Amino acid sequence: MSAQGSTRPGALIDWSVAAATGVRLVRGGPVVKRAEAERAVAELRSLTVDAERHVRELTGLGVDLPLLSADVVDRPGWIRAAAAGLDKLTSRALGVGGPGGSFAPVLAGSAGVQTGVVLAFLGSRVLGQYDPFGGPDHEGALLLVAPNVVAAQRAMRVPGRDFRMWVCLHECTHRLQFTAVPWLRDYFADEVGRLLSGFTESDGLLTALSRLPENLRRIKLDGSLGLAELMQSPRQREVFDRILALSTLLEGHADYVMDAVGPAVVPSVATIRRRFTARRKGGGPLDRLLRSLLGVDAKVRQYALGSKFTREVVGAVGMEGFNAVWTSPDTLPSRAEIREPRAWLRRVH
Repeated sequence: MSAQGSTRPGALIDWSVAAATGVRLVRGGPVVKRAEAERAVAELRSLTVDAERHVRELTGLGVDLPLLSADVVDRPGWIRAAAAGLDKLTSRALGVGGPGGSFAPVLAGSAGVQTGVVLAFLGSRVLGQYDPFGGPDHEGALLLVAPNVVAAQRAMRVPGRDFRMWVCLHECTHRLQFTAVPWLRDYFADEVGRLLSGFTESDGLLTALSRLPENLRRIKLDGSLGLAELMQSPRQREVFDRILALSTLLEGHADYVMDAVGPAVVPSVATIRRRFTARRKGGGPLDRLLRSLLGVDAKVRQYALGSKFTREVVGAVGMEGFNAVWTSPDTLPSRAEIREPRAWLRRVH
C-alpha cells in the first residue's frame, strides 16, 4: 500500500495510519512572516543546484548526472513522504508482507500508531533527507523541511543563507551517493530485507526473546550491543553490522563534505559546525530520553565515526582513493574498519 492508500494484506505496519497519526501529533513550526517563508523556500530550492555542483567538484561523483532542485516541504509533508518511502522500502524488502491472520490488520494498525508517534517526533527535527525510495515513481526524492531549517538557524543565530547552503551540501551528498553509485540502492534494500525477514517468521518473536539472556551477558562483557541488537540472531547481527557500517559511512561522508567544501561557499562554516554540534547534544531530560530510545543519539555518534573514517582515508590516499568504497559491496568498510580506517586501507589499497 502507499501511505495514502489502503492497508496491504499482510503488511506489518499500516502506513496510512502512521502518516495520519504523525501529521496529527507533529508540533507546529516557527511563526514566520510570509515574505521570509517564501524567501527561505525559494532559496532552498535554488541552493540545492549550486550545492550539488560543489559536491561533485569535491568528490568527483555524478559529474554527468542532471542537476536537480529539491522538494521543499513542511512538517506534515515530510511525515507523509517518509511514510510512503518506508512503505516502499519495507514492501520491497519483505515481498508480500508479514504473516497474515485475523489479527494482522489490528496489529498493523497498532504498529502504525506507534510509528506515527516516532514520525511526529522526528518531523519537528529533521532538516532534510534523501529518500532513495521516495518520490512519485519511487525512484528517489530529496526533501528539505523548511520550518525546521528556519527554526534551527534562528536558534543557533547563524546567517540564514550560509546555514541553508550547509544543509543543502549534506543532503545533496546523500543524493549523489545513491544516484552516482548504481548498485547502492538495491544493495541497501536487499540488506534491509535480510534483516527484517528474521522477524517475520512464525516463531520470530519467541526465538528473538530466547536470545535475550545470551545477548545481555555479551553486553556485560564488552558493552558493544545496543537495544536494536538484543534480540538478533548471529546471522541477523552480521546483516545489522553491514547496514550500520553503510549508514555510518554515508552520514560521515556527507558530514565531511559539507565542511570540506569550505569558507568560500559557506563563510561561517566553522561557527555553524560548532553551534550545530552543541545543538545535537542539547535538549531537556525528556528530549534526551526520547532521542536515546529512538536511536537519534546513536545516529549522532555515526556522524562523528563516519566523518573520522572519511577524513583519515582522504588524508592517506586522496578523494580518488577514498572513492574506492563505491566500487562494489566488497569494498565497503566493515563496522570494525569504520573504527580502524587503516584496516580498510590495508585491505582495499
